[in-house]
Amino acid sequence: MGSLEVRNLTKDFTIRSGLKRSKLRAANDINFVLEPGKTIAIVGESGSGKSTVARMIAKLEQPTSGDILLDGTSSATRGRALVDYRHQVQMVFQDPFASLNPFHTVEHHLERPLKLHGVTRGARETKEQTYELLERVNLTPANVFAAKKPHEMSGGQRQRVAIARALAPGARFLIADEPVSMLDVSIRLSVLNLLARLQREDNLGVLYITHDLATARHFSDEIIVMLRGNIVERGPSDEVILNPRHEYTELLLAAAPNPSNHGKLRSEVRADLASTGRGSQDPLAPSGTSVR
Repeated sequence: MGSLEVRNLTKDFTIRSGLKRSKLRAANDINFVLEPGKTIAIVGESGSGKSTVARMIAKLEQPTSGDILLDGTSSATRGRALVDYRHQVQMVFQDPFASLNPFHTVEHHLERPLKLHGVTRGARETKEQTYELLERVNLTPANVFAAKKPHEMSGGQRQRVAIARALAPGARFLIADEPVSMLDVSIRLSVLNLLARLQREDNLGVLYITHDLATARHFSDEIIVMLRGNIVERGPSDEVILNPRHEYTELLLAAAPNPSNHGKLRSEVRADLASTGRGSQDPLAPSGTSVR
């Protein structure tokens, strides 16, 4: 099976202030290859550009330059070829309530992609596939959840519906943009474990967007750290967490509520960096307009 390749991906936004215009580079020359069955985590604070990268891969933003290749072929931007691309590359959004139409039932949300992408034929097959999707994401009895509307479910249940909807077309690659950040802490791990199980079962390639290095290490094979639209560090998950090379990665680790941080506070990390001469420029210092 092929891969999903991001090649020299760049995104500029135009910023208008009165009569003046300026360019904001939200993503700069991003490169990586996502293989089936593997997970890449893109990590960074709000404004690092990680969600902009995710939205470009999902075809919700048009790149300024660069390319996205699926199985070695440049991906389409319109027409039937774009529908075929989205058949294979799907996205799970951060807010499980906003991503679901409150006026429609769960059954409607799952039936629509099944019909749109021609996965099923006829009402009976569509209903059977809908129930199977609900069972796969542990929403049972399936017929009960199929009849519910989003407001009748918890945040974790809504996100499971969103995951089932992403799987409905038969996706090979899944973009998960902060999929657990708006959920209760008590259910975050169960949702991540669900994603991990589905990945094993379907050999999915997963792009996991997060600000949390702890879950990135738990869930991913490779970590990419972004700062102000640039990749500042990348490598196998354990290597990045245990032996960070960039000062920004160290600051992210210091901010994470993780016992492996050895109790270092943000201020202590800054002091360490300053004493070694690596902290002469604060990696988090303001630099004008923030990126998305």
